[in-house]
Amino acid sequence: MSETLSATDSSKPPALLMNNAQDYVLYTHSPQMAILPVYHLPAAARHGLGLTSHCLTAVALEMLTSGAQGQFPIVQNMTVTEGGIANLTCRVEHNDNTSLQWSNPAQQTLFFGDKKALRDNRIELVRATSQELTISISEVTLGDEGMYTCSLFTMPVKTAKAFLTVLGVPKKPEINGLTKPVLEGEQITLTCVTSGSKPAADVRWFKNEKEVKGAKEVNASGKTFTVKSSLQLQVNRHDDGVAYTCRVDHVALTATHEETTQVLEVHYAPYVEIKHSIPAPLEGQILKLECVPHGNPSPDPVLWTKDGGELPDMDRVIVEGRELTFMSLNKTDNGTYRCEATNHLGTSHAEYKLVVKDAPTTSSPSTTSPAPTLPDTTGPLDSKRLNSAVTGNR
Repeated sequence: MSETLSATDSSKPPALLMNNAQDYVLYTHSPQMAILPVYHLPAAARHGLGLTSHCLTAVALEMLTSGAQGQFPIVQNMTVTEGGIANLTCRVEHNDNTSLQWSNPAQQTLFFGDKKALRDNRIELVRATSQELTISISEVTLGDEGMYTCSLFTMPVKTAKAFLTVLGVPKKPEINGLTKPVLEGEQITLTCVTSGSKPAADVRWFKNEKEVKGAKEVNASGKTFTVKSSLQLQVNRHDDGVAYTCRVDHVALTATHEETTQVLEVHYAPYVEIKHSIPAPLEGQILKLECVPHGNPSPDPVLWTKDGGELPDMDRVIVEGRELTFMSLNKTDNGTYRCEATNHLGTSHAEYKLVVKDAPTTSSPSTTSPAPTLPDTTGPLDSKRLNSAVTGNR
């Protein structure tokens, strides 16, 4: 089926609207009288718009008689995060009611003016005027990425293309390979994995707050990437309680980053030290010895001995938890004191050699008054000087 259209302006060539297998195609004659297609409207879009043949004829006539021959649609590329909202705007200056249309990468018409053509609840009209057509796509998926076309129905049709880039958001990273507890001396490999990023995410390791380098591996999975980073550790007792954090940075995470932290629990055999309250013990003083065991699990209780045997007089020597207290030192306390600590990984001890020194002796102050000092009597004495010498007056 075909229709020949007449334009009111005799300077414009006639157009032909043809029904080609339910699709409507607008043709026009070139100056060389060749028939050229200038617009193709799929039948599905036509039905979605609710356009009748008569309405299509009116659209074709509008295209032929439009005075906006010098106008071009203006669009802009967009970047949006997966799950977000993409606003696609097409503008034209000084338009005289010529229709605008947005099409998706599959060339399906989304909106023709203010008429919705595609049944997709995520796509909505934001603004439709003779100079602007803005639509929004909510809950954007990676499948929405591609080239979108805005068409201005002048004669011939003018188009502008905008690329919609969809960023894949990386998932929260997972740390694998850590068993609790870890024994001192073991070698372990921590692996951090994050998936779903587009482009590939950056994965970084931190030991407490200090960055450490891992081995990175990137694998494509459809449109997104899976990123893995591995960290090899030779564990020692100083790693006990250390936090290892895997941090994911990505352009889609504009305000923050995703991270996961694991704290190492390292089991190790104990080692022991003894702390004393005074540096040089003297007879009669109070002395405290503290046994400080380091180990995981914590060694408790501890065992005190003297010279390989039991402790002396328990009335003067008190054991309270990990402390050994001498209430009043004497030289019988001299000897080597040993503290021993044990956990399921081993036993350790420390020793303290006690040498009690004499307390310093103190003398009583003298109560004898010094003899009075007599004045010089080498010169001749008169009665006044003699009286002063006897009474102590001047």
